[in-house]
Amino acid sequence: MAIEAIKVHDLSKHFGEIIAVNNLSFDVMQGEICALLGGNGAGKTTTISMLLGLLIPSSGAINVLGSNMLLDRYRVLPRINFSSPYVDLPKRLTARENLMVYAKLYGVNNPKKRVESLSSDLVIDQFLDRPFGELSSGQKTRVSLAKSLLNNPDLLFLDEPTASLDPDTADWIRSYLIRYQRNYGATILLASHNMAEVERMCDNVVMMRDGSIVDRASPKALLTKYGRNNLEEVFLDIARGHTKNGEVQMGDSQ
Repeated sequence: MAIEAIKVHDLSKHFGEIIAVNNLSFDVMQGEICALLGGNGAGKTTTISMLLGLLIPSSGAINVLGSNMLLDRYRVLPRINFSSPYVDLPKRLTARENLMVYAKLYGVNNPKKRVESLSSDLVIDQFLDRPFGELSSGQKTRVSLAKSLLNNPDLLFLDEPTASLDPDTADWIRSYLIRYQRNYGATILLASHNMAEVERMCDNVVMMRDGSIVDRASPKALLTKYGRNNLEEVFLDIARGHTKNGEVQMGDSQ
């Protein structure tokens, strides 16, 4: 029987009079790779921050890996992790030192061996002893990804996991993440602006606009529904308020 890794019900977040997230309800099944998509300001980052327990919702319920994140998040945190190229690790520490610190924080058995294993897997050995602040953007992305995998998370949140990577490395990282998901039965929630990446990796897509969910389906089903050739065209339709027939909805503009 399918089990929800994430279950969200009527989730909202207000910042004063600004409604960042408005009554979201969705679930992500265990072992699924699901994309959370939307333009800038759609509410993706706020939603992920609430799922991680970093923001307290204004209302609604969040259940992650069988636990209520509002009441029992400390039971869940050892089983999840997060990676974003826009969240820096301590810049004065070397990449190795950063990974060792986080491995110990997550209670990883034999952290030195785990860091060495991930460094080899993600090919970051050659700059492991350089200060994080001196690394290139692509190198930082790979170190941050290694950080997110230290505890072999059951649920992995990824924000633009291939940002700043060259096409060859990005392709290799996508294949690595797919293998990780299959080997460990992990669940991945992915936020990305790379629609080809989403088409390749994801089982399902949740489309957001103005803090609300406007559509949800598999990439293939969305292509069929909107009559488009690729997911980028679907994304543009939704972001611009188009219907599946290409018309503009009332109150929206191109």
